[in-house]
Amino acid sequence: MYTKSKEAGAMGETHIAIFKGKAVRKTIHNNEWWFCITDAIEILIDSADPQGYLKDMRRRDEELAKGWGQIATPLEIATKGGIQKLNCANTEGLFRIIQSIPSPKAEPFNEIARNKDARGFHANKKVARDGGQVAGKARKDLEKRSGKKAVSRENYLKLNRGQDELHQIEGE
Repeated sequence: MYTKSKEAGAMGETHIAIFKGKAVRKTIHNNEWWFCITDAIEILIDSADPQGYLKDMRRRDEELAKGWGQIATPLEIATKGGIQKLNCANTEGLFRIIQSIPSPKAEPFNEIARNKDARGFHANKKVARDGGQVAGKARKDLEKRSGKKAVSRENYLKLNRGQDELHQIEGE
Protein backbone atom coordinates (compact mmCIF):
# COMPACT_ATOMS: atom_id res chain seq x y z
CA MET A 1 0.00 0.00 0.00
CA TYR A 2 2.84 2.43 0.80
CA THR A 3 6.36 2.55 -0.58
CA LYS A 4 8.76 5.38 -1.13
CA SER A 5 11.50 6.51 -3.45
CA LYS A 6 13.57 9.67 -3.81
CA GLU A 7 14.33 12.17 -6.52
CA ALA A 8 17.04 14.79 -6.03
CA GLY A 9 15.77 18.35 -6.02
CA ALA A 10 17.46 21.74 -5.93
CA MET A 11 16.50 22.37 -2.29
CA GLY A 12 16.84 18.77 -1.13
CA GLU A 13 14.92 15.66 -2.02
CA THR A 14 11.44 15.00 -3.27
CA HIS A 15 10.15 11.72 -1.91
CA ILE A 16 7.49 9.68 -3.58
CA ALA A 17 4.87 7.89 -1.50
CA ILE A 18 2.81 5.25 -3.28
CA PHE A 19 -0.81 5.06 -2.19
CA LYS A 20 -3.03 2.46 -3.86
CA GLY A 21 -0.56 2.24 -6.74
CA LYS A 22 -0.38 6.00 -7.39
CA ALA A 23 2.40 8.44 -6.55
CA VAL A 24 2.12 11.32 -4.12
CA ARG A 25 5.13 13.60 -4.13
CA LYS A 26 6.23 14.89 -0.73
CA THR A 27 9.05 16.94 0.71
CA ILE A 28 10.33 18.07 4.10
CA HIS A 29 9.50 21.70 4.96
CA ASN A 30 9.88 23.20 8.45
CA ASN A 31 10.80 19.74 9.78
CA GLU A 32 7.53 18.08 8.67
CA TRP A 33 6.24 16.27 5.59
CA TRP A 34 4.37 18.36 3.02
CA PHE A 35 2.43 16.60 0.25
CA CYS A 36 1.64 17.72 -3.29
CA ILE A 37 -2.04 18.67 -3.12
CA THR A 38 -2.93 17.82 -6.71
CA ASP A 39 -1.38 14.34 -6.37
CA ALA A 40 -3.60 13.59 -3.37
CA ILE A 41 -6.70 14.95 -5.11
CA GLU A 42 -5.98 12.93 -8.25
CA ILE A 43 -5.91 9.70 -6.22
CA LEU A 44 -9.16 10.46 -4.43
CA ILE A 45 -11.24 11.59 -7.41
CA ASP A 46 -9.70 9.66 -10.32
CA SER A 47 -9.56 12.84 -12.39
CA ALA A 48 -7.30 13.71 -15.28
CA ASP A 49 -7.60 17.38 -14.19
CA PRO A 50 -6.99 17.58 -10.43
CA GLN A 51 -5.99 21.27 -10.73
CA GLY A 52 -9.41 22.12 -12.24
CA TYR A 53 -11.16 20.06 -9.57
CA LEU A 54 -9.21 21.95 -6.89
CA LYS A 55 -10.30 25.31 -8.33
CA ASP A 56 -13.95 24.17 -8.35
CA MET A 57 -13.61 22.83 -4.82
CA ARG A 58 -12.26 26.18 -3.57
CA ARG A 59 -15.23 27.94 -5.23
CA ARG A 60 -17.71 25.57 -3.55
CA ASP A 61 -16.12 25.64 -0.07
CA GLU A 62 -15.85 29.26 1.10
CA GLU A 63 -14.05 28.32 4.33
CA LEU A 64 -11.43 26.39 2.40
CA ALA A 65 -10.97 29.34 0.02
CA LYS A 66 -10.62 31.80 2.94
CA GLY A 67 -7.97 29.69 4.66
CA TRP A 68 -6.13 28.64 1.51
CA GLY A 69 -3.10 30.82 2.28
CA GLN A 70 -2.58 28.98 5.57
CA ILE A 71 -3.18 25.53 4.06
CA ALA A 72 -1.21 25.60 0.80
CA THR A 73 2.42 26.55 0.41
CA PRO A 74 4.25 26.50 -2.94
CA LEU A 75 7.32 24.29 -2.49
CA GLU A 76 9.98 23.09 -4.90
CA ILE A 77 9.12 19.59 -6.11
CA ALA A 78 10.91 17.43 -8.67
CA THR A 79 8.75 16.86 -11.77
CA LYS A 80 9.38 15.24 -15.15
CA GLY A 81 10.11 18.73 -16.49
CA GLY A 82 12.50 19.62 -13.66
CA ILE A 83 12.07 21.40 -10.34
CA GLN A 84 8.79 23.35 -10.07
CA LYS A 85 6.96 25.11 -7.28
CA LEU A 86 3.78 23.15 -6.56
CA ASN A 87 1.12 23.77 -3.93
CA CYS A 88 1.78 21.49 -0.98
CA ALA A 89 0.10 20.97 2.38
CA ASN A 90 1.20 19.42 5.64
CA THR A 91 -0.80 16.54 7.12
CA GLU A 92 -3.29 18.81 8.89
CA GLY A 93 -3.85 20.93 5.77
CA LEU A 94 -4.23 17.84 3.60
CA PHE A 95 -6.89 16.45 5.96
CA ARG A 96 -8.74 19.79 5.71
CA ILE A 97 -8.69 19.60 1.91
CA ILE A 98 -9.77 15.95 1.90
CA GLN A 99 -12.77 16.82 4.09
CA SER A 100 -14.08 18.90 1.17
CA ILE A 101 -13.94 16.00 -1.30
CA PRO A 102 -17.27 14.15 -1.61
CA SER A 103 -15.75 10.83 -2.61
CA PRO A 104 -16.02 7.35 -1.08
CA LYS A 105 -12.23 7.17 -1.40
CA ALA A 106 -11.92 10.19 0.93
CA GLU A 107 -13.99 8.57 3.70
CA PRO A 108 -11.12 6.61 5.33
CA PHE A 109 -9.15 9.86 5.65
CA ASN A 110 -12.17 11.68 7.08
CA GLU A 111 -12.57 8.86 9.62
CA ILE A 112 -8.93 9.28 10.69
CA ALA A 113 -9.46 13.04 11.11
CA ARG A 114 -12.63 12.49 13.19
CA ASN A 115 -10.87 9.94 15.42
CA LYS A 116 -7.90 12.26 15.88
CA ASP A 117 -10.22 15.09 16.95
CA ALA A 118 -12.14 12.80 19.30
CA ARG A 119 -8.99 11.48 20.96
CA GLY A 120 -7.76 15.03 21.44
CA PHE A 121 -11.05 16.04 23.05
CA HIS A 122 -11.04 13.11 25.48
CA ALA A 123 -7.40 13.67 26.44
CA ASN A 124 -8.09 17.36 27.10
CA LYS A 125 -11.22 16.50 29.07
CA LYS A 126 -9.18 14.24 31.37
CA VAL A 127 -6.48 16.89 31.87
CA ALA A 128 -9.14 19.50 32.65
CA ARG A 129 -10.80 17.17 35.17
CA ASP A 130 -7.44 16.40 36.80
CA GLY A 131 -6.65 20.13 36.97
CA GLY A 132 -10.02 20.83 38.55
CA GLN A 133 -9.35 18.19 41.21
CA VAL A 134 -5.96 19.78 42.01
CA ALA A 135 -7.58 23.23 42.30
CA GLY A 136 -10.38 21.82 44.48
CA LYS A 137 -7.89 20.18 46.84
CA ALA A 138 -5.84 23.40 47.04
CA ARG A 139 -9.01 25.39 47.89
CA LYS A 140 -10.00 22.92 50.62
CA ASP A 141 -6.47 22.96 52.09
CA LEU A 142 -6.52 26.78 52.14
CA GLU A 143 -9.92 26.85 53.84
CA LYS A 144 -8.73 24.33 56.44
CA ARG A 145 -5.55 26.31 57.21
CA SER A 146 -7.23 29.73 57.30
CA GLY A 147 -10.50 28.67 58.90
CA LYS A 148 -12.39 30.76 56.30
CA LYS A 149 -14.29 29.90 53.12
CA ALA A 150 -12.31 30.75 50.00
CA VAL A 151 -15.48 31.46 48.03
CA SER A 152 -18.27 33.56 49.54
CA ARG A 153 -20.86 36.13 48.48
CA GLU A 154 -18.53 38.89 49.69
CA ASN A 155 -15.51 37.90 47.60
CA TYR A 156 -17.44 36.69 44.52
CA LEU A 157 -17.17 39.05 41.53
CA LYS A 158 -20.16 39.45 39.24
CA LEU A 159 -19.40 38.23 35.72
CA ASN A 160 -18.94 41.58 33.97
CA ARG A 161 -17.18 43.28 36.88
CA GLY A 162 -14.88 40.29 37.25
CA GLN A 163 -13.99 40.32 33.55
CA ASP A 164 -13.17 44.05 33.69
CA GLU A 165 -10.94 43.55 36.71
CA LEU A 166 -9.30 40.56 35.09
CA HIS A 167 -8.47 42.61 31.98
CA GLN A 168 -6.98 45.37 34.20
CA ILE A 169 -4.80 42.80 35.96
CA GLU A 170 -3.62 41.37 32.61
CA GLY A 171 -2.74 44.90 31.43
CA GLU A 172 -5.27 45.16 28.60
